[in-house]
Amino acid sequence: MSHLRVRPKRDHDRVIHVTPESAGWSYVGFELYRLAPGASVAERTGDREVCLVLVSGRASMASDGEDFGLIGERMSPFEGKPWSVYVPAGDRWQVTAETAVELAVCSAPGTPGAHPPRLIAPVSLGRETRGQGTNVRHVTNILPETDPGADSLLVVEVITPGGHTSSYPPHKHDTDNLPDESYLEETYYHRLDPPQGFAFQRVYTDARDDGTRELDEAMVVEDGDVTLVPKGYHPCAATHGYDLYYLNVMAGPTRTWKFHNELAHEWLVKPPA
Repeated sequence: MSHLRVRPKRDHDRVIHVTPESAGWSYVGFELYRLAPGASVAERTGDREVCLVLVSGRASMASDGEDFGLIGERMSPFEGKPWSVYVPAGDRWQVTAETAVELAVCSAPGTPGAHPPRLIAPVSLGRETRGQGTNVRHVTNILPETDPGADSLLVVEVITPGGHTSSYPPHKHDTDNLPDESYLEETYYHRLDPPQGFAFQRVYTDARDDGTRELDEAMVVEDGDVTLVPKGYHPCAATHGYDLYYLNVMAGPTRTWKFHNELAHEWLVKPPA
């Protein structure tokens, strides 16, 4: 199995646990909890800011500074936009499930007191359609760079219809070379509808003069998997009949998303001459 593919644990509430240490990088952390009705989870943020995303279900959420009450509408990530909560560094959060809940905990370095805890409601989220033909996908920005209320985190959801590609043409953001490209680590949390389906993701770097690549991994992605993108290009392909959802978490030294398309495939997005 690829070291870039993280499978969920079936016998724990916390089914995914990715830290900078386990991933071998410096910024992004990702946890996924599956809670039964009535179950609770709480954590201190320490020196990291957190975005709690209700992937599915209804739950009561609170931080040290604010009680956000009972939130959540969708019972599946394919049923509209999510409810989320931002919790700053130096705080504590708690979630108690009313229904079965799937809770994503997205984290990155933060500064205590830099931003207040806050609710991010679905009505405040923009949704856009990107691409053409079988490259169409639907994007919901939860914590984009245009939102000034975070130190490091960038969080976005994408739904790719069956038979379509996404994160495509292949692009990368692994070089700190602003304004042309930003360095961002990234995780993908994948769900499929129906759940017995599968998708594909390739993570690879540019070819050297001898044709070899520093990194080149192609992965079969199943429902509940997380993939790690430490560097390189990272396109996805959803198979026919199975829609692909993924939740992206990105962070790096500068909170901006500036990517570089692989030159061999950039013609796909250039207007005809």
